[in-house]
Amino acid sequence: MNKLQRHFREHFGRPAAGGVRAPGRVNLIGEHTDYNDGFVLPIAIGLEVRAAYAPREDSRVRLRSRQMESEAVFDLAGTIRPGEPAWANYSRGVAAGLFGLDVGGAGVDILFDSTVPIGGGLSSSAAMSVATALALLAAWDGPDAVGGSELARLCQQAEHEFAGAPVGIMDPSISILGQAGHALLLDCRTGLTQQIPFADPRLTLLVADTRVKHALTDGGYAVRRKQCEAAAATLGVAALRDVDEDTLALAASDASLTGPELMRARHVVGEIARTLEAVEALQVGDYVHFGELMFGSHRSLRDDYQVSCAELDLIVETARSCRGVYGARMTGGGFGGCAILLAEVGHAQAVTRTVQQAFATTFGHDCPIFATTACKGAGRL
Repeated sequence: MNKLQRHFREHFGRPAAGGVRAPGRVNLIGEHTDYNDGFVLPIAIGLEVRAAYAPREDSRVRLRSRQMESEAVFDLAGTIRPGEPAWANYSRGVAAGLFGLDVGGAGVDILFDSTVPIGGGLSSSAAMSVATALALLAAWDGPDAVGGSELARLCQQAEHEFAGAPVGIMDPSISILGQAGHALLLDCRTGLTQQIPFADPRLTLLVADTRVKHALTDGGYAVRRKQCEAAAATLGVAALRDVDEDTLALAASDASLTGPELMRARHVVGEIARTLEAVEALQVGDYVHFGELMFGSHRSLRDDYQVSCAELDLIVETARSCRGVYGARMTGGGFGGCAILLAEVGHAQAVTRTVQQAFATTFGHDCPIFATTACKGAGRL
């Protein structure tokens, strides 16, 4: 916090009143199921967005980020709209959402500092949104004015309306509700959650960053979401959550569902089943089966959902041949970003070396890998 306070004073010429933090996440399994009303199983990680703040006497909000060159300014007294710089639209959307709930106050200066890589599939955008919400609420002396699940919905809506990213509810939910040593089983239809222990000291979760950047506003994500909605409409259900494997098999056999829509539905239906099965495996310590489900998830994302890439595939296939690895898969929206590997602690260094060597040989650049545990969700610094 001291370093963040020093940078705040350098940027704004006055001391910060306080600070907040919001973590990024990796999703253990349950990919592209959240906007299909399915189940997800993420953890909060040690990488996070930190925000120092201080109230103002006027109605202006000034935003600076140590990762961005430009400053953003908007006025709470008028209508808040998306604008430039684009990175600040997450914060603009959050402020607008809070005012829409009659939660608001005077202006605020906020300085962000993030260790979550942008476009790395670790939910940097949700961490930014959640950090903004906590900073504004703290500056307005209303830190508990909006509950966790409601705040997650608000942050999701900010991404939809201000950043043009049609994201699901998973990312802000785990950033807010994450608990140390636990994965979060989230029912994306009902909002019900269950904390699943994920703290076996014999295991580690390795996160491998391909450095292939993606953006959820590029179009591929939105296209797949529309394909899922079209498949659900064809099958006469509200969402693909309501489709079982027998119904899907019948739709495939009578050709009522074909092409990309069939492929997307096949992934979602299978992934929801894999996620619930994975929770059962974790609860009894069956890491072999959990790992098999991870590999199965990646194969489905690669073949049926078509959101993997050569870099992600290489990491997963290399990990498959490594001693001490239970499972591996891409995590996040895809088209780049990160892969995760569930491995025994004693083999983690050897696995890291093997994957990094294979990656560098094939692609000519390095692949940063770090180990993480399930960390605590957002809060004050």
